Amino acid sequence: MNAVHLGLALALASLGASAFAHGDESHPAKAHHYDAAKAEERAFGREGNPKKVTRTIKVDMSDAFRFTPADVVIKRGETVKFVVSNSGKQLHEMVLGTPQELREHAELMKKFPDMEHADANMAHVKPGAKGEIVWQFTKTGEYQFACLIPGHFEAGMIGKVVVK
Repeated sequence: MNAVHLGLALALASLGASAFAHGDESHPAKAHHYDAAKAEERAFGREGNPKKVTRTIKVDMSDAFRFTPADVVIKRGETVKFVVSNSGKQLHEMVLGTPQELREHAELMKKFPDMEHADANMAHVKPGAKGEIVWQFTKTGEYQFACLIPGHFEAGMIGKVVVK
């Protein structure tokens, strides 16, 4: 997580954690709309255009704190739609990122567990529901996806993305 993202997260959290309820069922997340002008290039790619999806990958999250599949292989340049299902009884999320970004974000979530965040590289999924992430992988390398809800990341709820 870069300093700008960290600063923004801390500023939002300081406004009152209860106003930013992470996964609060009474305040469902707003639908995200793709805007090419706002698709920020990150170390592991950028938000993908839903009209240019080349592959759909189904991922399940469980209360065993695991993703299925736990490893995916992507071709550089490919725009992937992840359809993320929560087969558990508690809230889970899938967040794409570099290992360092995910570790930093997980630490921030420990400090501000009710913080709401709704970036294009993440999906918060209530029990029995589905979410989606559309991402274009523009750079080769090994990246991760993880559930950053406090305790889930530490329990090993992490997967790997290899971009060739």
